[in-house]
Amino acid sequence: MFKKILVAIDSLETSNNILAAALFMAKTSNAELMLLHVLSPYEKGYPNMRIQIINNSQTFTHQESITSYLKQREKFEEKSLELLRSHLMQAISMGIKAEMTQNFGDPKWNICDLARTWGADLIVMGRRANYGLKDAIHGSVSNYVLHNSHCAVLTLQHQD
Repeated sequence: MFKKILVAIDSLETSNNILAAALFMAKTSNAELMLLHVLSPYEKGYPNMRIQIINNSQTFTHQESITSYLKQREKFEEKSLELLRSHLMQAISMGIKAEMTQNFGDPKWNICDLARTWGADLIVMGRRANYGLKDAIHGSVSNYVLHNSHCAVLTLQHQD
């Protein structure tokens, strides 16, 4: 059975079914969990870097725009980390040995790299039914992981 399960959580608010499946599998097979969230500019809710010249009759300098973006990004990162910690506490409260990490970058490469370096023998992750323009340009994360992972991959349909 599986001993090390990597749980790739992309949209923290909609990942409950992914987490539930991973918790069930970890509990029944006495496996360790690694919860991974990758901060990515492609993620829903990630702040956009826009240089705004005029907003409500106010003029913003380039520095003010950057400062505003960095504050929004920090707030998004902290919110994501807080939700990831709550997932971790849920696993620990069930008696499952678990740890977590939040990285920045391309999710597909982060997932495959961490699975390899951590020694995962299963990756549990979500997939979306709607294949949009972003996926056509950047490629689907779940598709990439399915074809490039060194271990088994379980993909679950998101329940948005």
